[in-house]
Amino acid sequence: MVFSALILGLISSLHCIGMCGPIAMMLPVDHKNPAKKALQIMLYHAGRLTAYGSLGLAFGVLGRGFYLAGMQQQVSIIAGIVMITVVLLPERIFARYNFSKPVYRIISKIKTNLGSQFKKRSYKALFVTGMLNGYLPCGLVYAALFGAIAMQNIPIGIVYMLLYGVGTIPLMSIVVYASGFIKAPFRNSMAKVVPYAAVVIGMLFIVRGLGLGIPYLSPGNLNLYVGAMADCK
Repeated sequence: MVFSALILGLISSLHCIGMCGPIAMMLPVDHKNPAKKALQIMLYHAGRLTAYGSLGLAFGVLGRGFYLAGMQQQVSIIAGIVMITVVLLPERIFARYNFSKPVYRIISKIKTNLGSQFKKRSYKALFVTGMLNGYLPCGLVYAALFGAIAMQNIPIGIVYMLLYGVGTIPLMSIVVYASGFIKAPFRNSMAKVVPYAAVVIGMLFIVRGLGLGIPYLSPGNLNLYVGAMADCK
């Protein structure tokens, strides 16, 4: 299941082309020096991965608590339902109730700092830009975070979010290199693919939590209980 993060990241990047694509297009990279440009883009992605990894740590701790409480199956089912709900809800409705409201001031400060980084052309600024971008609220990132919780293991929670970030790298890099060729209609049409793939991943998490006795995909209730008890000793 951990590799579902890679797939989720890849399909999320279709959504990111429309939402975060403009940020990537505005990156102050050196278009005249290919080697330097590649390094700058890598630093931007490294910043995003750092943000995702830290979020994976925080939500991995939360998932571990649920695991030790014997709630592993319920959490997996809830994570799957949340993933499906996030991608099916219209963006305008989700925006009213997103997780950014309790920390609105922090998000506003991130956006302000993000804007100031575009005025700089240093390697550090590109890394910080990527990290700040990674912390911006996004419905599909929320979906990935529930996936990290469902892993119920701190290191795997971190890996889950890192793999999610890695999955977004190919298309987000293409956006930087081909910014002049990717038009808004194309970005919007690509984003339409996202809900179908995300729903499939959400259903896999639900099946995993049902304990159907399918090896690796949906282990039985007893296997999950024994694993939890072994970790408590």
